[in-house]
Amino acid sequence: MELKNFRELIAKVQKNDSKKRVAVAAAHDEHTLEAVFRAAKDKLVDPVLIGYKEEIAEILKKLNVEYDLDSIICTESDKEAAEKTVELINANKADFIMKGKLQTADLLKAVVDKEKGLRTGKVMSHVAILEVPAYHKLIAVTDGGMMMYPNAEEKKQILENAVDVFLAMGYESPKVAVLCAVETVNPKMPEAVDADILKKMNQSGEIKNCIVEGPISVDLTFSKESAGIKGYESPVTGEADILLVPNITTGNIMSKALLEMASATMAGMIVGAKVPIVLTSRGATSQEKYLSLVLSASAVK
Repeated sequence: MELKNFRELIAKVQKNDSKKRVAVAAAHDEHTLEAVFRAAKDKLVDPVLIGYKEEIAEILKKLNVEYDLDSIICTESDKEAAEKTVELINANKADFIMKGKLQTADLLKAVVDKEKGLRTGKVMSHVAILEVPAYHKLIAVTDGGMMMYPNAEEKKQILENAVDVFLAMGYESPKVAVLCAVETVNPKMPEAVDADILKKMNQSGEIKNCIVEGPISVDLTFSKESAGIKGYESPVTGEADILLVPNITTGNIMSKALLEMASATMAGMIVGAKVPIVLTSRGATSQEKYLSLVLSASAVK
């Protein structure tokens, strides 16, 4: 199974037996609530709102949204909103998290708390899913948002986090391209060495439920014709589902370049914790927040 676009992902989530409950931390933010209640109207999520009750009520009135104001979990600070949100997840009263009007650091501090947090022992990483008009299906870029300079073991976990997302979306064996500047193993290029390690881990069965190719350059990843000219044979060429990038800078630049120059649309979330976390940038549009809600709802186990 493959998903060609976000419309297909939305339709898939709408077919779920039950709507996923999203805990919105510091929900007193208009763009966030606009996206959340659009998703609720589309029968994708059930919102649980945490934050400044009066401000939330004013925004809901402005958006002409009906919601039981008594169900809002009122908090006095961003720190308390983050802690309450994590409590809801641990009490099984919500299925995933969305960041509202609070600092990312405040939310993540509550998430990674050793006693009360949501760590699983795995690396937490960012997965961006993009719909690119020039490509025939959805494609992921990871990690352009969390891990700065991962080593080979951390890249393995980042890769596995992304594969888990695709398995939850219904894929049987997503194809992973471990991106480098070249497609040969150059010992002077650490990212190429890491790519070779990851491919061998996949071949030996240590990395499961996917096909890993690397090192592989961007042109061969997207173009079977270019791969044919270079004599590079792989089931991943022209068919990649996941792009594993060497570091956060590469991932950030790639995603933003596709958004700004290739008319892509994007959804993103943090994975590796007990539940997905919608953690969009301050410059994210309401549409990106909405699609990120859809993606996270699809990834809930």
